[in-house]
Amino acid sequence: MKKTGFTLIELLIVVTILGILSAFISGNFTNSLKKGADAKRKTDLEQIRQALELYYEDTGSYPQFANNKIPTNNQSLCYLNDPTKCSIKLYMQKLPTDTKSDCYYAYLTDGKTYYKLYSMIENELDNGPGVLQGGYGINCCNNGLKCKFGLASPNTTP
Repeated sequence: MKKTGFTLIELLIVVTILGILSAFISGNFTNSLKKGADAKRKTDLEQIRQALELYYEDTGSYPQFANNKIPTNNQSLCYLNDPTKCSIKLYMQKLPTDTKSDCYYAYLTDGKTYYKLYSMIENELDNGPGVLQGGYGINCCNNGLKCKFGLASPNTTP
């Protein structure tokens, strides 16, 4: 008589193999999510930089932000320094925000000659331009997480 079915050992081996494969897949998925969020942050800062440069060309200075943060209340860049500027030119329709709810884009300026933009980076292996592994010493999250990516006006460095 021929027996059909699987033994307990065969089932345990299959479950173990599936567990190992799922661990590899989930690890790669998590890293992909971090890389995607970091790419969005870098793109956001580049768009903000372009808007700041356009603003500077028109006004001769860079705008001031409250608390050294890019505002998260969807107000346009033209409203930040002088509300009357919106009748002249709209620099950004909507200001981008960080993908994490407790994080923000940091902004430093003297209001006249330079600005510096910062964001956090989740991918610890990112060594691209603008990434400082030890961080810039500026918080980018409400929990005290340091900014690790920076852009600056052409006349200064992050």
